[in-house]
Amino acid sequence: MGIGPTLPPMAFVFPAGTAYFACCETNEGGMPELPEVETVRRGLLPCMEGETITSADVRRPDLRWRFPPRMAGRLTGARVDALRRRSKYILADLSTGETLILHLGMSGRILISGDALGSFHHDHPAPEKHDHVVLDMSNGVRVTFNDARRFGAMDLAPTESVGAHRLLRDLGPEPLGNEFNETYLIEAFKGRKTPVKAALLDQKLIAGLGNIYVCEALFRAGISPKRMAGRISAPRVAGLVPVIREVIREAIESGGSSLRDYRQTDGELGYFQHRFRVYDREGEDCQTSDCVGKIKRIVQSGRSSFYCPRCQR
Repeated sequence: MGIGPTLPPMAFVFPAGTAYFACCETNEGGMPELPEVETVRRGLLPCMEGETITSADVRRPDLRWRFPPRMAGRLTGARVDALRRRSKYILADLSTGETLILHLGMSGRILISGDALGSFHHDHPAPEKHDHVVLDMSNGVRVTFNDARRFGAMDLAPTESVGAHRLLRDLGPEPLGNEFNETYLIEAFKGRKTPVKAALLDQKLIAGLGNIYVCEALFRAGISPKRMAGRISAPRVAGLVPVIREVIREAIESGGSSLRDYRQTDGELGYFQHRFRVYDREGEDCQTSDCVGKIKRIVQSGRSSFYCPRCQR
Protein backbone atom coordinates (compact mmCIF):
# COMPACT_ATOMS: atom_id res chain seq x y z
CA MET A 1 0.00 0.00 0.00
CA GLY A 2 1.57 3.30 -1.06
CA ILE A 3 1.85 6.33 1.17
CA GLY A 4 -1.07 8.66 0.66
CA PRO A 5 -3.37 11.09 2.45
CA THR A 6 -5.44 8.30 3.99
CA LEU A 7 -2.53 7.06 6.11
CA PRO A 8 -1.75 8.29 9.61
CA PRO A 9 1.01 10.90 9.88
CA MET A 10 3.44 8.59 11.69
CA ALA A 11 4.34 5.64 9.55
CA PHE A 12 6.93 2.93 9.14
CA VAL A 13 8.47 3.32 5.68
CA PHE A 14 10.16 0.40 3.98
CA PRO A 15 12.13 0.94 0.75
CA ALA A 16 9.14 -0.42 -1.15
CA GLY A 17 7.09 2.45 0.25
CA THR A 18 4.87 0.44 2.56
CA ALA A 19 3.55 2.36 5.55
CA TYR A 20 3.32 0.61 8.88
CA PHE A 21 1.08 1.79 11.67
CA ALA A 22 -0.38 0.20 14.78
CA CYS A 23 -3.02 1.32 17.18
CA CYS A 24 -5.81 -0.16 19.20
CA GLU A 25 -9.08 1.16 20.48
CA THR A 26 -12.35 -0.74 20.63
CA ASN A 27 -15.89 0.49 20.99
CA GLU A 28 -17.83 0.97 24.25
CA GLY A 29 -14.61 2.29 25.79
CA GLY A 30 -13.30 -1.28 25.92
CA MET A 31 -9.82 -2.73 25.66
CA PRO A 32 -8.35 -4.32 22.54
CA GLU A 33 -8.92 -8.04 22.67
CA LEU A 34 -6.51 -10.93 22.15
CA PRO A 35 -6.66 -11.01 18.32
CA GLU A 36 -5.92 -7.28 18.04
CA VAL A 37 -2.99 -7.46 20.48
CA GLU A 38 -1.61 -10.55 18.73
CA THR A 39 -1.85 -8.76 15.38
CA VAL A 40 0.12 -5.81 16.75
CA ARG A 41 2.73 -8.16 18.24
CA ARG A 42 3.23 -9.90 14.92
CA GLY A 43 3.60 -6.55 13.18
CA LEU A 44 6.27 -5.46 15.66
CA LEU A 45 8.35 -8.64 15.31
CA PRO A 46 10.46 -7.53 12.30
CA CYS A 47 11.01 -4.12 13.89
CA MET A 48 12.08 -5.18 17.37
CA GLU A 49 12.94 -8.85 17.86
CA GLY A 50 16.69 -9.38 17.73
CA GLU A 51 17.35 -5.62 17.71
CA THR A 52 18.92 -3.46 20.42
CA ILE A 53 17.25 -0.44 21.99
CA THR A 54 19.93 2.19 21.34
CA SER A 55 17.99 4.95 23.08
CA ALA A 56 14.91 5.09 25.30
CA ASP A 57 13.14 8.38 25.95
CA VAL A 58 10.56 8.27 28.75
CA ARG A 59 8.70 11.58 28.62
CA ARG A 60 6.47 11.36 31.67
CA PRO A 61 6.56 9.56 35.04
CA ASP A 62 3.49 7.45 34.50
CA LEU A 63 0.59 6.25 32.41
CA ARG A 64 -2.14 4.35 34.22
CA TRP A 65 0.46 3.63 36.91
CA ARG A 66 3.92 5.01 37.58
CA PHE A 67 6.73 3.70 35.40
CA PRO A 68 9.41 1.61 37.13
CA PRO A 69 12.46 3.48 38.46
CA ARG A 70 15.14 4.37 35.88
CA MET A 71 13.10 2.80 33.07
CA ALA A 72 14.93 4.69 30.31
CA GLY A 73 18.34 3.60 31.58
CA ARG A 74 17.24 -0.01 32.05
CA LEU A 75 15.93 -0.17 28.46
CA THR A 76 18.82 1.59 26.73
CA GLY A 77 21.38 -0.89 25.39
CA ALA A 78 19.10 -3.91 25.91
CA ARG A 79 18.52 -6.35 23.04
CA VAL A 80 14.98 -7.62 22.47
CA ASP A 81 15.50 -11.39 22.54
CA ALA A 82 11.83 -12.30 22.13
CA LEU A 83 8.53 -10.52 21.62
CA ARG A 84 5.60 -12.52 22.89
CA ARG A 85 2.05 -12.11 24.20
CA ARG A 86 0.27 -13.14 27.37
CA SER A 87 -3.46 -12.45 27.32
CA LYS A 88 -3.80 -8.80 26.25
CA TYR A 89 -0.20 -7.90 27.19
CA ILE A 90 2.82 -7.69 24.88
CA LEU A 91 6.00 -8.95 26.54
CA ALA A 92 9.49 -7.99 25.30
CA ASP A 93 12.13 -10.27 26.83
CA LEU A 94 15.40 -8.32 27.08
CA SER A 95 19.05 -9.39 27.13
CA THR A 96 19.34 -7.76 30.56
CA GLY A 97 17.21 -10.48 32.14
CA GLU A 98 14.17 -8.22 32.39
CA THR A 99 10.90 -8.22 30.46
CA LEU A 100 9.11 -5.07 29.32
CA ILE A 101 5.37 -5.48 29.90
CA LEU A 102 3.12 -3.38 27.67
CA HIS A 103 -0.65 -2.93 27.80
CA LEU A 104 -2.29 -0.74 25.17
CA GLY A 105 -5.20 0.39 27.34
CA MET A 106 -8.23 1.93 25.66
CA SER A 107 -6.46 4.42 23.40
CA GLY A 108 -2.84 3.27 23.31
CA ARG A 109 -1.15 3.31 19.90
CA ILE A 110 2.22 1.99 18.77
CA LEU A 111 3.61 4.25 16.06
CA ILE A 112 6.58 3.07 14.02
CA SER A 113 8.83 5.20 11.81
CA GLY A 114 12.19 4.72 10.10
CA ASP A 115 13.90 2.37 7.69
CA ALA A 116 14.45 -1.19 8.89
CA LEU A 117 16.64 -2.20 5.97
CA GLY A 118 18.87 0.87 5.93
CA SER A 119 18.55 1.38 2.18
CA PHE A 120 17.04 4.84 2.38
CA HIS A 121 17.08 7.67 4.86
CA HIS A 122 13.76 8.74 6.34
CA ASP A 123 13.41 11.41 8.99
CA HIS A 124 11.33 10.52 11.99
CA PRO A 125 8.23 12.69 12.45
CA ALA A 126 8.24 15.37 15.11
CA PRO A 127 7.05 14.22 18.56
CA GLU A 128 3.35 14.58 19.24
CA LYS A 129 1.68 15.68 22.45
CA HIS A 130 0.80 12.20 23.64
CA ASP A 131 4.02 10.42 22.64
CA HIS A 132 5.04 9.17 26.07
CA VAL A 133 7.73 6.54 25.45
CA VAL A 134 10.06 6.52 22.43
CA LEU A 135 12.43 3.62 21.63
CA ASP A 136 15.10 3.98 18.93
CA MET A 137 16.17 0.56 17.64
CA SER A 138 19.51 -0.49 16.19
CA ASN A 139 17.93 -1.08 12.76
CA GLY A 140 16.90 2.57 12.44
CA VAL A 141 13.31 2.02 13.51
CA ARG A 142 11.67 4.29 16.07
CA VAL A 143 8.87 2.75 18.15
CA THR A 144 6.65 5.30 19.88
CA PHE A 145 3.95 4.58 22.44
CA ASN A 146 1.23 7.21 22.12
CA ASP A 147 -1.69 7.24 24.55
CA ALA A 148 -4.03 10.22 24.70
CA ARG A 149 -6.12 8.91 27.60
CA ARG A 150 -3.19 7.35 29.46
CA PHE A 151 -4.99 4.11 30.35
CA GLY A 152 -2.10 2.04 28.99
CA ALA A 153 0.68 0.63 31.13
CA MET A 154 4.37 -0.30 31.01
CA ASP A 155 6.47 -2.09 33.59
CA LEU A 156 9.70 -4.06 33.89
CA ALA A 157 10.03 -7.38 35.72
CA PRO A 158 12.60 -10.19 35.92
CA THR A 159 12.03 -12.47 32.94
CA GLU A 160 12.41 -15.64 34.98
CA SER A 161 9.53 -14.66 37.25
CA VAL A 162 7.49 -12.38 34.99
CA GLY A 163 4.54 -14.77 35.24
CA ALA A 164 4.27 -13.82 38.91
CA HIS A 165 3.91 -10.11 38.11
CA ARG A 166 0.75 -8.61 39.58
CA LEU A 167 -0.67 -7.99 36.09
CA LEU A 168 -0.08 -11.58 34.94
CA ARG A 169 -0.13 -13.90 37.95
CA ASP A 170 -3.89 -14.45 38.14
CA LEU A 171 -4.53 -14.94 34.43
CA GLY A 172 -6.16 -18.13 33.26
CA PRO A 173 -4.96 -20.33 30.39
CA GLU A 174 -4.64 -19.00 26.86
CA PRO A 175 -7.63 -19.97 24.69
CA LEU A 176 -5.30 -21.37 22.01
CA GLY A 177 -3.04 -23.14 24.52
CA ASN A 178 -3.07 -26.80 25.54
CA GLU A 179 -4.19 -26.01 29.09
CA PHE A 180 -7.50 -24.72 27.79
CA ASN A 181 -9.43 -27.89 26.99
CA GLU A 182 -12.80 -29.52 27.51
CA THR A 183 -11.91 -31.01 30.90
CA TYR A 184 -10.65 -27.68 32.18
CA LEU A 185 -13.72 -25.68 31.12
CA ILE A 186 -16.22 -28.24 32.44
CA GLU A 187 -14.51 -28.14 35.82
CA ALA A 188 -14.23 -24.34 35.79
CA PHE A 189 -17.97 -23.95 35.13
CA LYS A 190 -19.08 -26.31 37.88
CA GLY A 191 -21.21 -24.55 40.48
CA ARG A 192 -20.81 -21.11 38.87
CA LYS A 193 -23.88 -18.97 39.51
CA THR A 194 -22.92 -16.25 37.03
CA PRO A 195 -24.09 -15.93 33.42
CA VAL A 196 -21.88 -17.78 30.96
CA LYS A 197 -21.04 -14.46 29.27
CA ALA A 198 -19.57 -13.11 32.52
CA ALA A 199 -17.75 -16.38 33.18
CA LEU A 200 -16.02 -16.32 29.79
CA LEU A 201 -15.00 -12.68 30.29
CA ASP A 202 -13.37 -13.53 33.62
CA GLN A 203 -9.64 -13.26 32.88
CA LYS A 204 -8.87 -15.58 35.78
CA LEU A 205 -10.85 -18.26 33.95
CA ILE A 206 -9.60 -17.68 30.38
CA ALA A 207 -6.96 -15.13 29.42
CA GLY A 208 -7.58 -12.63 26.64
CA LEU A 209 -11.23 -13.19 25.76
CA GLY A 210 -13.24 -10.00 25.35
CA ASN A 211 -16.78 -8.92 24.64
CA ILE A 212 -16.78 -9.20 20.84
CA TYR A 213 -15.43 -12.72 20.56
CA VAL A 214 -17.42 -14.11 23.49
CA CYS A 215 -20.64 -12.89 21.83
CA GLU A 216 -19.63 -14.56 18.57
CA ALA A 217 -18.54 -17.81 20.22
CA LEU A 218 -21.75 -18.15 22.22
CA PHE A 219 -23.80 -17.63 19.06
CA ARG A 220 -21.90 -20.32 17.18
CA ALA A 221 -22.32 -22.67 20.14
CA GLY A 222 -26.04 -21.91 20.41
CA ILE A 223 -25.79 -20.88 24.06
CA SER A 224 -27.64 -17.88 25.45
CA PRO A 225 -25.39 -15.30 27.18
CA LYS A 226 -27.97 -15.24 30.00
CA ARG A 227 -27.69 -18.93 30.87
CA MET A 228 -25.95 -19.65 34.18
CA ALA A 229 -22.54 -21.20 33.55
CA GLY A 230 -23.02 -23.88 36.21
CA ARG A 231 -26.31 -25.05 34.67
CA ILE A 232 -24.95 -25.79 31.19
CA SER A 233 -24.53 -29.50 30.49
CA ALA A 234 -21.00 -30.88 30.28
CA PRO A 235 -21.30 -31.80 26.55
CA ARG A 236 -22.38 -28.24 25.69
CA VAL A 237 -19.56 -26.75 27.76
CA ALA A 238 -17.09 -29.08 26.05
CA GLY A 239 -18.44 -27.95 22.68
CA LEU A 240 -17.58 -24.34 23.55
CA VAL A 241 -13.84 -25.03 23.52
CA PRO A 242 -13.36 -25.71 19.78
CA VAL A 243 -15.78 -22.90 18.95
CA ILE A 244 -13.80 -20.37 21.01
CA ARG A 245 -10.58 -21.55 19.35
CA GLU A 246 -12.17 -21.24 15.91
CA VAL A 247 -13.40 -17.69 16.52
CA ILE A 248 -10.03 -16.51 17.90
CA ARG A 249 -8.07 -18.09 15.04
CA GLU A 250 -10.37 -16.56 12.42
CA ALA A 251 -10.06 -13.15 14.07
CA ILE A 252 -6.25 -13.31 14.12
CA GLU A 253 -6.20 -14.38 10.47
CA SER A 254 -8.42 -11.39 9.68
CA GLY A 255 -6.15 -8.99 11.58
CA GLY A 256 -8.69 -8.41 14.34
CA SER A 257 -11.81 -6.27 14.23
CA SER A 258 -11.67 -2.62 13.26
CA LEU A 259 -13.94 -0.67 15.58
CA ARG A 260 -13.10 3.01 15.99
CA ASP A 261 -9.31 3.39 15.68
CA TYR A 262 -7.89 -0.12 15.49
CA ARG A 263 -5.53 -0.82 12.60
CA GLN A 264 -2.99 -3.51 11.87
CA THR A 265 0.69 -2.71 11.76
CA ASP A 266 0.60 -2.40 7.96
CA GLY A 267 -1.99 0.35 8.17
CA GLU A 268 -4.79 -1.93 7.01
CA LEU A 269 -7.99 -2.27 8.96
CA GLY A 270 -8.80 -5.54 10.66
CA TYR A 271 -11.56 -7.38 8.79
CA PHE A 272 -13.18 -9.77 11.27
CA GLN A 273 -16.06 -7.33 11.79
CA HIS A 274 -17.27 -8.42 8.35
CA ARG A 275 -17.75 -11.91 9.84
CA PHE A 276 -19.82 -10.73 12.81
CA ARG A 277 -22.95 -12.83 13.06
CA VAL A 278 -24.43 -11.15 16.13
CA TYR A 279 -22.11 -8.47 17.51
CA ASP A 280 -23.36 -4.92 16.86
CA ARG A 281 -26.25 -6.28 14.75
CA GLU A 282 -29.18 -5.42 17.03
CA GLY A 283 -32.52 -5.69 15.24
CA GLU A 284 -31.06 -7.39 12.17
CA ASP A 285 -32.13 -10.81 10.88
CA CYS A 286 -30.40 -13.85 12.33
CA GLN A 287 -27.98 -15.35 9.80
CA THR A 288 -28.79 -18.93 10.73
CA SER A 289 -30.52 -20.76 7.90
CA ASP A 290 -34.29 -21.08 8.42
CA CYS A 291 -34.23 -18.86 11.54
CA VAL A 292 -36.72 -15.99 11.52
CA GLY A 293 -35.37 -14.40 14.69
CA LYS A 294 -33.89 -10.93 15.15
CA ILE A 295 -30.63 -10.16 16.92
CA LYS A 296 -31.28 -8.78 20.40
CA ARG A 297 -29.06 -6.61 22.58
CA ILE A 298 -28.99 -6.69 26.37
CA VAL A 299 -26.58 -5.16 28.88
CA GLN A 300 -24.68 -7.47 31.22
CA SER A 301 -22.21 -6.05 33.73
CA GLY A 302 -22.10 -2.83 31.78
CA ARG A 303 -21.28 -4.51 28.46
CA SER A 304 -23.53 -5.12 25.46
CA SER A 305 -24.43 -8.71 24.72
CA PHE A 306 -25.79 -9.53 21.26
CA TYR A 307 -27.58 -12.81 20.62
CA CYS A 308 -30.45 -14.55 18.82
CA PRO A 309 -33.17 -15.58 21.31
CA ARG A 310 -34.34 -18.32 18.93
CA CYS A 311 -30.96 -19.92 18.21
CA GLN A 312 -29.34 -19.48 21.59
CA ARG A 313 -30.87 -21.28 24.57
